[in-house]
Amino acid sequence: MNNQDLYNKTVFYLNTLCADIPERCVGSEGNRAATAFFKDTLTGLGWATETPEFNAIDWIDGGATLMAGGQKFKVLVSPYSLGCNESARLAVARNLAELKHGDFRDKILLLTGDIAKEQLMPKGFVFYNPEEHQEIIALLESTGVKAIISATGRDAALAGGVYPFPLIEDGDFDIPSVYMTEEEGQLLLPYIGKEVHLQSISERVPGSGCNVIGTKGCNRANRVVVTAHIDAKKGTPGAIDNASGIAVLLVLAELLKGYTGPWQIELVALNGEDYFAVPGQMNYVMANQGKFESILLNINIDGAGYFEGKSAFSFYDLPEAIHARVLETLAKYPGIKEGIQWPQGDHSIFIQYGRPAIAVSSDWFTENINNQDITHTPKDNLNIIDYNRIVEIAEALHDLTSNF
Repeated sequence: MNNQDLYNKTVFYLNTLCADIPERCVGSEGNRAATAFFKDTLTGLGWATETPEFNAIDWIDGGATLMAGGQKFKVLVSPYSLGCNESARLAVARNLAELKHGDFRDKILLLTGDIAKEQLMPKGFVFYNPEEHQEIIALLESTGVKAIISATGRDAALAGGVYPFPLIEDGDFDIPSVYMTEEEGQLLLPYIGKEVHLQSISERVPGSGCNVIGTKGCNRANRVVVTAHIDAKKGTPGAIDNASGIAVLLVLAELLKGYTGPWQIELVALNGEDYFAVPGQMNYVMANQGKFESILLNINIDGAGYFEGKSAFSFYDLPEAIHARVLETLAKYPGIKEGIQWPQGDHSIFIQYGRPAIAVSSDWFTENINNQDITHTPKDNLNIIDYNRIVEIAEALHDLTSNF
């Protein structure tokens, strides 16, 4: 298959995932359509497939209003929050000490300042969950507050490019929650101690999702596992986060459809990297308990294909022989360079289990991961993708995996 054919397939894959399917958030109909498309494409290319399922909730955002002293404040519903219709006195906590020692029972609590500087990790998120975040969540659940308002700024490392960011994004946290900008929070401060009214219309919808795993080769004792997450946040096409990664997997599947090498190649669409409970990742970890030692290498694709700069491959604990082989391969591809290490991706799972990994992304993206306004927003669309980058990455990975 020539490069033009691969380019055309890349265009088709990305248009299907970002335009034809309206959204890919876990638990939604769009997410199930995306995983079905990925599975059907792999099956059509002769890959053996499996689709381990899990429960997940979708979320309907009906909007929110906050009234104080006859003034209306702009607030947004925290993703996956419960709804509410409450009138209560407004209280404030600016730091952990104020949260520990304040009396907030039956009040509506405003979180602002230092305590709202970064997004709190969900209760069930096991891969990264600072003790301070756990303490804040536990204290909030013990306060007896009727609802929470958070005034936040930017937190690109944890929350992407959205402004303001939701301090709480957790379907396992049952105190109704909304959020607003830091500026709006300052305007709300004069109403501390006074009665405010908050109405938030939000609904959790039971649903399901699945990972999709495609395999070639019978030697499960020696696996090369190539991963990309297929889900995206609500409100974004998720082009670079991470339809481009899924497109790489599908082009690679085309290039490897005749693979008969000595290893088992495993292409995995993980489902949940941008979802509070990471259910697909947890499902994959549980299914591979006692089996991670058979993974010779993980290659994870996330944030690939950005139109500025080169593609970036970063390396984690590669054995010397594999490292040399990778560098030799990448030298053939002018659009690819060695990139900086970054932890915000599914390759971290494999690293935690002691497996060598390569993270594939975009140089611009990784260099600006803490200072960008694209991911998790409508700006993450097909206009920022260089389709030729997707083809080049897939060809490099084909070169690497087929001659591993």
